[in-house]
Amino acid sequence: MATPATSTADQPVLTHRCVRCGRPVPLDVAMCEDCNPLGLSQPASSQVHGTVFVAVLGAVIVLAVLGRLALSGIGPFTAQVTTVLPTETGLAITLAVRNEGTKAGSTTCRISAAGTGATAIVQTRNLQPGETATVEAATTRFGRLPRALAATCESP
Repeated sequence: MATPATSTADQPVLTHRCVRCGRPVPLDVAMCEDCNPLGLSQPASSQVHGTVFVAVLGAVIVLAVLGRLALSGIGPFTAQVTTVLPTETGLAITLAVRNEGTKAGSTTCRISAAGTGATAIVQTRNLQPGETATVEAATTRFGRLPRALAATCESP
């Protein structure tokens, strides 16, 4: 049977809550005498931590499966640069973006110029399955001279 720890005037007793009722108990005891009157063996801390670890791991797996189900069918998205026009500060770019998936969704497209390493990012609005949308963007990343640009879009 667990005996409560005593304290001295210099050293207070460190406590935590009983796992069943919440009363303060010494750190080396899991349940108070009211909850464990026969003094049965207490759950080990490795049992408690193991149970919590399994619960957290299970929650992460459930959330991953739910996230995958929510995002499946969105995309892939295809993009094509349709026009590149000079402006006073850079280029005005027009993309044709199509949702090839079975669910509505938006995407992020990366516009790049071959050989320069420069890129620009464009976010689309929500596109329905099979819908093609025109996306316009202005950028200074490629200079002011029209050039050949390529666009790729991410799928979730």
